[in-house]
Amino acid sequence: MLTPLGWGTLAGSVLLYGLGAALGHPEPIVLATGGLLALLFALVWTAPGAKLEVHREVTPLKVPRGEAAVAVLQIRNLGRFGLTGLRARDRFGDTEHTVDLPRLPRNTLKAVSYPLPTDRRGEIVVGPLRLVRADPLGLTRRVREYGEAITLLVRPRTIALPVAPSGRAHHLEGPTSDNAPAGTVTFHTLREYVVGDDLRHVHWRSSARTGTLMVRQLIDASLPTTTVVLDTRELSEEAVDAAASVALAAARSGFPVRLLTAAGPLAETKNDADLVLDRLAVVAATPGADLRVRQARGGGSLVLVTGDAAEAGRLAGLRRSFDRVICVYTGPEQVSAPGVTVMPLRTLDDLPAQWGRR
Repeated sequence: MLTPLGWGTLAGSVLLYGLGAALGHPEPIVLATGGLLALLFALVWTAPGAKLEVHREVTPLKVPRGEAAVAVLQIRNLGRFGLTGLRARDRFGDTEHTVDLPRLPRNTLKAVSYPLPTDRRGEIVVGPLRLVRADPLGLTRRVREYGEAITLLVRPRTIALPVAPSGRAHHLEGPTSDNAPAGTVTFHTLREYVVGDDLRHVHWRSSARTGTLMVRQLIDASLPTTTVVLDTRELSEEAVDAAASVALAAARSGFPVRLLTAAGPLAETKNDADLVLDRLAVVAATPGADLRVRQARGGGSLVLVTGDAAEAGRLAGLRRSFDRVICVYTGPEQVSAPGVTVMPLRTLDDLPAQWGRR
C-alpha cells in the first residue's frame, strides 16, 4: 500500500530518529515523528475497503480509424461514507490513461466518460480497469481491478465509391468466360487447384486420373467479381483505406469480392461488408513476400493497390484475364501501363475524383 514516496518517508523518518537519538538532538526526532504521523494518517485514509459497484462500457466496439470511440465508466458507492481521492486507470494497448473521479457520496451513481485512441488501425485491448484510492499526501494507495479487458477494433477509414465497372456484359443464363466467380451452387467446369481454393471442392476422381489436383468451379454467372489485391510488402494506411473502400463498395452492393494480399487470400464474400473491414483492420505488413498477382482467378474487375511501379507496369499482362484492370498507385513515380487504368493516390480523399473521372 505504500507508494515510493511513502517508502522514502518511512526510511527517512527511521534514519532521522536514529540519528537524533544517537547525537542527543531533539530536532531530527521531531521531524521523524512528523513523518511517521503522516504515514499513519495516510494508512488510516486508504485502509478501509471501498464498497463499489463498477461498470465500464466501450462504445462502439468497432470504429473507423480516426473516428470517436469512448469508454463510459459508471460507479456506485455502496459504502456507509462518501469517498474522495479516487482515480480510474485504464490501459489502451501499451499506454495508460488516468481519470480523476469526482467525490462519491453514499449510495450515489456517478458516470464519467473519456475518449479512446483510434488513430491507429488494429485491435486495441482496453483494460483491465483499475481504481486507485490514494491519500492527499501521496504516501499510500489502494488498487483494485474491476471487470475484464475489452477489445476495440479500429477499422480502415473508407470513402463512398461506386462498384468497380466491368467492361463486358454478364448474361443471366450463363457465364461469358471460364473465369466466373467461385462459391455458389452452379457447376461450371473443372480446373487446376490454386492456393486459397476450398478443399471441399476438390474432384478426387479427376485428380487421380490426371495426376494434378483438380477442383470443381462453382459460379454465379450473373454477378461480376471485384478482385482487390493489396500490396502488403510496404504497407501504408492510405493503401489499406483505399483497398477497403473499393472492396466495401462491391460488398455493400451485393457483388462478390475477393480480397488478396502478398501473404495470400484474406477474404472472399458476396455481401458481408463487416468481414471485409474486420480482415483489413488487422492486416499487417509482409516485407519480403512475393506478390503473385498473376495467380488471381480471372473474371470481373481487378483492382491492385500498390506503391511498386514495377508491379503496376506488369498489370498489362493480365488485361485478357479480367474485364477491367485498375491500379490504385500510392508511389511517387509516374506510372502508365497499356490497357490499365492507373489512379495516382496521395490521400484517400483524392480517390472519389479519380474513380469517377476514369
